[in-house]
Amino acid sequence: MAAIVSEHAAKLAAKLIRTKKLDDDRMETPLKRCLGTVDLTLLGIGSMVGAGLYVLTGTVVKDLAGPGAILSYLIAGLAAMLSSLCYAEFGARVPKAGSAYTYTYVTMGEFWAFIIGWNVVLEYMLGLSSVARAFSGTFDSFFNGAIRNGTINAVGEMHGDWLSPYPDFIAAISIIIALVCVAAGAKISVNFNSIFTVINVVAILTILGVGFSFADIKNWQNEDTGGFLPFGFQGVFAGAATLFYSYVGFDAIAVAGEEAKDPARSIPIATVIAMLVVTVLYFLGTSALTLMVPYYAVTPSAAFPEAFASKGVMWFKYFIAAGSLFGITTSLLTTAFAMPRIVYAMASDGLLFRSLAKIHPKTQTPIIAIFVFGFLAAILAFLFEIDTLVEFLSIGTLLAFTIVAISIIILRYQPITKCQFDLKPEEEKAEQQGEDGAASDGKTPTDEKPIVHSKSHDDFGRLKQRLKTFPVLKDINPGNAVAYSCVVMLVGMMGFNGLVLHGTEYLQSAQWWAIILLLILTTLIIACYLVIIAHEQNTSFLTFQIPGIPLIPACSMFINTAMMLKLSYLTWIRLAVWLAIGLVIYFAYGIHHSSENKALSEYSQIISYAGPSMDSVYKMEEDAKKQQPDAKAPPPKAAPVELPQSSSSDEE
Repeated sequence: MAAIVSEHAAKLAAKLIRTKKLDDDRMETPLKRCLGTVDLTLLGIGSMVGAGLYVLTGTVVKDLAGPGAILSYLIAGLAAMLSSLCYAEFGARVPKAGSAYTYTYVTMGEFWAFIIGWNVVLEYMLGLSSVARAFSGTFDSFFNGAIRNGTINAVGEMHGDWLSPYPDFIAAISIIIALVCVAAGAKISVNFNSIFTVINVVAILTILGVGFSFADIKNWQNEDTGGFLPFGFQGVFAGAATLFYSYVGFDAIAVAGEEAKDPARSIPIATVIAMLVVTVLYFLGTSALTLMVPYYAVTPSAAFPEAFASKGVMWFKYFIAAGSLFGITTSLLTTAFAMPRIVYAMASDGLLFRSLAKIHPKTQTPIIAIFVFGFLAAILAFLFEIDTLVEFLSIGTLLAFTIVAISIIILRYQPITKCQFDLKPEEEKAEQQGEDGAASDGKTPTDEKPIVHSKSHDDFGRLKQRLKTFPVLKDINPGNAVAYSCVVMLVGMMGFNGLVLHGTEYLQSAQWWAIILLLILTTLIIACYLVIIAHEQNTSFLTFQIPGIPLIPACSMFINTAMMLKLSYLTWIRLAVWLAIGLVIYFAYGIHHSSENKALSEYSQIISYAGPSMDSVYKMEEDAKKQQPDAKAPPPKAAPVELPQSSSSDEE
């Protein structure tokens, strides 16, 4: 009985950790490759500069951070930039529609891929709903709230902590219109987005120009109202967790990778340019607002229009409303564009119902996924308030970004046997020779063959040469120690951030247990990082590679977990409910219909029938290498051969 249970458990584990096998032709797709670098850049800018600047800035400035919201935007922007670089590397290497889902599937396995994909679907559904609510509110501002008041008078007011005060028909209709545009084809929807994005950026620059003309530095220096940081750094980090939503959408560039003409080049360039442009616009916009009026005088629901109205520029209120409407429209279109492509990727792999992967033969878009999940987003926008949607959105996004950062580290330290990507050939360097053709040691090149120095691809994921005999680590399979260290480091970061953010009073009062726990968690994080860098890294990919691995993804993990822990416990409960629904779908359908389920790998068969473990396989490989002659050692000199002396007749 125990053997049967063990066999089934081994088979289940093999299914959960099986990775996606990429096609030989990465550019092959039923979607239409029609997007260039400019298209992707404007797609990224349009997806970010929208509801965040016009809707969230006022709330964070007044209630959370004051003028320190500028720092909140920079922290959130730094976290987003680190995550975006990880996305750019994966996007250039895996130009598929799945984004974080596909990247996780290739590196960490099917179970984690489903978790992330399910979260990303939630991210885009909530993003689409919240942007639609922002669109509705901005549109209603042209009529001084007449639509809202008329709806409440006609159908009554809804009651509930999470529900909107009234059913928002405008938000639901705006989503339906955006879905129709997206269903018409990628190039058509991206062209619409590009036009609206350019108009939006021009409007923001105009707002900045007029806003800075009313700037008063005293609004940052008034000690009576708290100065620049009235809520302290706690408020700054709380604001960063909320404002991170403003950067959600840069992954739309990676999502569109399957429709990019040259993804290996376009995705990294578009990602970096879009992030820089958006961060500068947010920084300047928040500076202009907090310099115009004191933070406590900001109107959260209409921060910029009311700020200009307080300066007597009433006509500018309508200009801002029009500009924000264009900005929110771009976010609406890009979110509606990206959402069904995640669903399409998961359905194509069989983890969601395969009917969702159906492509319309004329428009070459995932038509069923567009309208099924678009309809769900319309229902959310119809019933729920934007604050509820945004907070729920942030935690799923931060979780996805964190897993992508871990995936980058794992990918860079995978052994060559698990790598599915094309690599540069192994480099060989001969001893340096002088200009006269002689070697640096005085011997001529013909005296003996030069010693060849090379770093073998077989070393990837293994301990560095000088650490080959390090206890414990030397017995772990290549790549596994790095994967384990990433998981433990993530746990350590969550504990560290939780203690610092929520146990500040214990640290300030120097409670002995808090200090010891802080030291233990710090030591754990540093130890895991050192274990990672003790292994040989793969830097031989042909496509774009971000520098600073594993530092950049580790910093991304640290900042993301800090912001996740600043969100309310109710948000974590909602996330748990959503994940529970997803797990039911996965274990009832996805695990059985997965494309990777067609045949068990040799590895899973070996495990199931208790054959030799992979540890023994690697041990055999190491023993075989030890028996090989050292490639770096010079070849043994041959014994001199005595030639017969020539006779005098021969000499003549």
